[in-house]
Amino acid sequence: MFARIVQGAGGAMMTPVGRLIMVRSIDKRRLVNAMSLVTIPALIGPICGPPLGGFITTYASWHWIFLINVPIGFVGIAMASRFIPNIRIEHPDPFDFVGFVLAGGAIAGLAFGLSAMGLEFLPTSVVASLLCGGAISALAYLIHARRTPAPILDLNLFRLPTFRASIFGGFLFRLGIGALPFLLPLLLQIGFHLTPFESGLITFTTALGSMFMKAAVASVLHRFGYRNVLLYNALISSVFLTACASFVQGMPFAAMVAILLSGGFFRSLQFTAINTIAYAEIEPAKMSRATAMVAAAQQLSLSTGVAIGALVVELMLRLRHSTTMGINDFPPAFLFVGLLSASAVFIFMRLPHDAGAELAGRKPEAAGESAELAR
Repeated sequence: MFARIVQGAGGAMMTPVGRLIMVRSIDKRRLVNAMSLVTIPALIGPICGPPLGGFITTYASWHWIFLINVPIGFVGIAMASRFIPNIRIEHPDPFDFVGFVLAGGAIAGLAFGLSAMGLEFLPTSVVASLLCGGAISALAYLIHARRTPAPILDLNLFRLPTFRASIFGGFLFRLGIGALPFLLPLLLQIGFHLTPFESGLITFTTALGSMFMKAAVASVLHRFGYRNVLLYNALISSVFLTACASFVQGMPFAAMVAILLSGGFFRSLQFTAINTIAYAEIEPAKMSRATAMVAAAQQLSLSTGVAIGALVVELMLRLRHSTTMGINDFPPAFLFVGLLSASAVFIFMRLPHDAGAELAGRKPEAAGESAELAR
């Protein structure tokens, strides 16, 4: 358990620090292209991971799932030392230790408590304590942040419409997406009785679809603008998510793969749009605070998505008075989390029509004209 905590602490720094280096080094007009290029290598893991992990689990010892990361980690350290510049802030703000403890306690308690909810590997009292502790820490941090000149998580950033939409709209959208990697393997292995290797060969197609979209993200955003993409693509992505509820025994694997591939394609566009619109109005001096806030919101939303998916499945079990999961317990979960993801449109529709015009390479006037045409 201690090793997993250390691993999580180290892993939690990877995405925000890497993203911070990028947003500080890249002009906003090139940020979408840069984000897409950086994400393509990162998708190699989700593409190779499910089939490789399933193969190892099915035909070898599960221990190798962890041991294989050691040489990969050393390669990563060598490449980071060689290619990543050591960027420093000239006049950094004093470290907000009290805010660090309170925000860390809030995120850890809520994320872990929500992840454990419905999985029945911790007593209900422990889960309730985690959630209550996280909620109390969050409330205490809100009070602390108002009295501190340089809080570790700057809540004033929520005054920016684009940042607010990225955090809250992205949170709702990721609820469904966070549940997908939890629900789909369970459905395939428990409902369809597939081996982990067979399940991995199906689920990896989601990441494959994501990789195909990355090359077109900048062009799509330039053509349609951030608001239209975030609004309509959220609905399209949610439709493909709810389509997983149609997976039944005897359904051709080609049909399942087509749904997952297409869903990954559109979700990739949504993720890139959500992640980049967060920086549309951020000043260079506040980039690090914005990056920390975005990373924290992402982690909390994904954990919440897992909890919601697990709770819906657990509710179906109780309605059937059963303790064994079956194929019919999963469609309601896919439908529910898909509707949650679709609800993000109520956040995105409040964006200005020219939101993120500079990031998309569009003139504000052109963005306004496009909005009139869309009407």
